[in-house]
Amino acid sequence: MVTSRWTAAPARTASPRRRGAVLERAILNAALEQLSTVGWKGLTMEGVAAGAQTGKAAVYRRWPSKEDLVADALVSGLPQVEKAPDLGSVREDLLALCRQVRETMYSRSGVALRSVIHECDHLQVARFEAVIFGSVVEPTVKLLREVITRGIERGEVRQDAANGYVFDAIPAMMMYRSKMCASEWSDRDLAEMVEQLMVPLLRPYGT
Repeated sequence: MVTSRWTAAPARTASPRRRGAVLERAILNAALEQLSTVGWKGLTMEGVAAGAQTGKAAVYRRWPSKEDLVADALVSGLPQVEKAPDLGSVREDLLALCRQVRETMYSRSGVALRSVIHECDHLQVARFEAVIFGSVVEPTVKLLREVITRGIERGEVRQDAANGYVFDAIPAMMMYRSKMCASEWSDRDLAEMVEQLMVPLLRPYGT
């Protein structure tokens, strides 16, 4: 019997077998996609496996729990703030650094992280607060220390400004207003925070 092109079964194209880092990246991307569409409560290991086109066992073999998988997915997708700006003035350096932090906070992983924190119960949220601290707050504080120390050396910043309270001001303000006031931190908002909060806070006494 001759089979026509209309009745012939479509040929299946075998997908290449993925291993190691390639498979892990696919799983992490699928987890981020799930977070952006169904949120923390709707995300399942089965759904992530389907999105990554792999078996559920491949997911559980690498991440024994949903919390472990989501934490790694968020960290892997967050843009890294790695270099302190050096634009010649503490004001411009702080403004550029704030823009870098905003990019992290409003990246796909940053938005997912904040939505996860809102949906989690009080025990789970501690895990993801550690992700925020380690991936956003600590790197930001490190770069703020560089910017402020450089400002002290230039004479723009008073000597005693290099302390933990000052270093916490920008990340604390950005996190607080983002969460409590739904602020999206426009360029104008960032400029006002730097000019009205940080510059007066850092200015040498008597100037």
